[in-house]
Order: sequence, then C-alpha cells, then structure tokens
Amino acid sequence: MIHTTLADWLTYLEQLHPSAIDMGLERSREVASRLALGRPAKRVVTVTGTNGKGSTCAFLASFVRSQGLKVGVYSSPHLHRYNERVVINGIEASDAELCEAFAAVEAVRDDISLTYFEMGTLAAFWLFERADLDVVVLEVGLGGRLDAVNLIDADMAVITSIGVDHAEWLGDTRESVATEKAGILRPGCPALCGDLDPPQPLLDRVEQLPAPFYLRGRDYDLALAEQVWHWYGHSRAGELLELHALPLLDLPMENAALALQAYALLDLPWQRDQLALALSDTHLPGRLERRMLNWRGKPLTLWLDVGHNPHAAVFLAGRLADRPIAGRRLAVFGLLADKDLGGVLAPLLDHVQDWAVAPLQTSRTRSATELETTLLARGANVTAYPGVSAALDAQCERATAADEILLFGSFYCVAEAQEWLARHSTGEKQDGFAG
Repeated sequence: MIHTTLADWLTYLEQLHPSAIDMGLERSREVASRLALGRPAKRVVTVTGTNGKGSTCAFLASFVRSQGLKVGVYSSPHLHRYNERVVINGIEASDAELCEAFAAVEAVRDDISLTYFEMGTLAAFWLFERADLDVVVLEVGLGGRLDAVNLIDADMAVITSIGVDHAEWLGDTRESVATEKAGILRPGCPALCGDLDPPQPLLDRVEQLPAPFYLRGRDYDLALAEQVWHWYGHSRAGELLELHALPLLDLPMENAALALQAYALLDLPWQRDQLALALSDTHLPGRLERRMLNWRGKPLTLWLDVGHNPHAAVFLAGRLADRPIAGRRLAVFGLLADKDLGGVLAPLLDHVQDWAVAPLQTSRTRSATELETTLLARGANVTAYPGVSAALDAQCERATAADEILLFGSFYCVAEAQEWLARHSTGEKQDGFAG
C-alpha cells in the first residue's frame, strides 16, 4: 500500500495491528532481520524507568552533542508531532524521512502484523543506521524486557526509577516492575540505576549476568548547595570524576546526575566546561515547565507537568513543598482511565487549594465527573469542566498575581495546554522550579 503523507502513514499504522499494545519481540525481530538492520550507532544506550526517562535521554544527548559528536534519540510519546520521537543531532526527522523509513519497513513486513510502536521503532532504527551516528539513546516505551527497543543489545542500560505504573502489563509491585525493567541489561555491559532503593530482582539480575553496576548514592551522586549543585561519579576505569558549582536546573537534577554518570562510562571526550553548558541548555517541554501569561492585563504563572502516576506525583509534591508562594495553587487536572487516580491525588492534596478537572481528548480518559466525585470525597474544592481549555480559562479568571496555576496529569493535558497557550501570544517560557 502506498502512502504519500506522514498523516496517511500514521493512520495506517493505527489500524495495522488488532491491539495497541502487544508485548513481545518475535514479530519485530523477524522484520528487523528482513530489513538487515545492523547497529543504529557505534554506541547504544537504552533508558527505562517509571519516571525520568525523557529528561535523562535529553541530558545524555546534550552531553554527546556538546563534545562535537553526533547523537540520535528515540522517545515516546510525542506532544504535538510524531516527528518529535526521532531526533538526529537535535533535529526532528522530517515527514519525508519518516515516510521513507515506514515504506522500507512495510516493504519487508509481508504478513507480519506490527503495532504502531513496533513499526515506529523499526523505522527509527532504519533512519539511525543511515545517519552515521556516534551514539544513539533509546527510550523504552513500556517496561523493558519485551519492549521493541530491546531488540538492540545496548552497550549500556540505564534505569531511572522504579515505581508502579502500567500494572496490567508490568505487575502491581515494584519487584515485578523491576524484573521487567532489568530485561534491558546485558552481560558485561554497564548498568546504572538512579533509584535510591532498587528492588531486589534488579540487584539479583545484575549479579546473575554479571554486569558492572553503578548506583546513585554509592557510585555517583549529587549535592545541593545555595544556588548551585555538585556532582561526583566515576569513569569506566574507576577514576573519580567531579563537577562543581553547576547551575541549578529546570529539569530534575537527579536525572542530570544519572545522565552524567552514563556519559562518563561511554569513554568519550570529557570537556568539563562544555558539559556544564549542556546542562543549562537542556530543555524538555512539559516537565516542570513554567510559563508567564498576561491574562487580560493580569500577570499569571502557569506550570506544566506531564506527571501521571503516584511516583511522579510524589516528586512534584516535593518540588512544590520546596517552593512556597504567597498565594494559592490552583490545579488543572486530567487523567487517563488506566492510571492510579487515588495514588496521584494523595501527595498533592495539601499543596493545591482549588481544582479544575476535565476530560482529555482521548477515549482512554477518565470523566470529569469521576475526577470531581473523587476529589469531593477527599474534601477538595473542585469544579468540573468540559475540556482542558475551559478549565484553564476558569482558573485564569480565579487566579491572582500571587497565585500559581499547576496543570498536570498527562501528556494529553500538557499538549492541549500548549495549544491553548499558543492562542495567547503573550505566554512566554520561563525558568523551572529551581530558578
């Protein structure tokens, strides 16, 4: 079948497989063999974790580019354009490049049914292999062991954090989640973990392989000071490495520290000043992103965050607690039906004084009525709205200049908010929580 536009291809991919998620590597491995795919780059890093994957990948890619090297990043989901998922040296893949890659996969697929994510992953591998890259950073879509990116035997495995999410696929305990995420580890290849309390199945897997293991708090760490932070870690040869007086960041510095340790193990150039600049230059939309808005003559502060599970909510609550404000915090909130609503709300109830809830623009959304009922039962002040834009309008009307509006709960929520902001031309990006 011939498709002439990226939109045509994406519509086709959505209909290609009976299930949106179908865990397993057999189908993808066979098509990859037919494509004669080799390694996508000289060095491959695979990143998994319950939260923090996106920022860790972004930091790592920035470090590689800061040293004059070429890097590709494959990530998901996207906020606005599918092209966001495949980035080569800081530039999103074009529609034409993605169409060519999809056509290459389709030409050999024959009767093998692939999911949307599997087709996209193989297309990304195909593009990376032709780009002559020094490093490719692959973000796991779901879990690790049976995720399509795990077709590649990575030179390094990075696990950012381990919490419970996607329980129907990964199990409902940290131990079961750790087992799935440990599936990206390879014998003899460095494994890194940013979780301060890694579950035993991960530690057992590291020992069984065996694999060199780098753990936050033991092999690398960060220390915060007034207006700066410090990092220490180790090279692959065991040499102590340190970076001092680094600027505070918008994105989580825990993930920056993890990415620094990962980069240190790649045996690539280590120009300290360039690495420090790369830290400050790394941005990721929808992750603790602050926007200043002039709403009908009233200056307002709006925060955007894609956090959508209990682990992310705890982290967000901690950042709010560290940054008290004179006024109130007003939330705009939506959540998918397969997420732990109670677990997401609990850490944030004490930090939000007014809630505006809305359904998301997907059939997978929780209804505004359900969100409202759940918050009312917890004693919250809440109002339901037909959509995120209407909820944002209402909170902007309520807010004063001393207040802050916090929008969170989903990539869908942030994407709609960014479109809403685009219609308000005075909205400008500003610093994050650390600023």
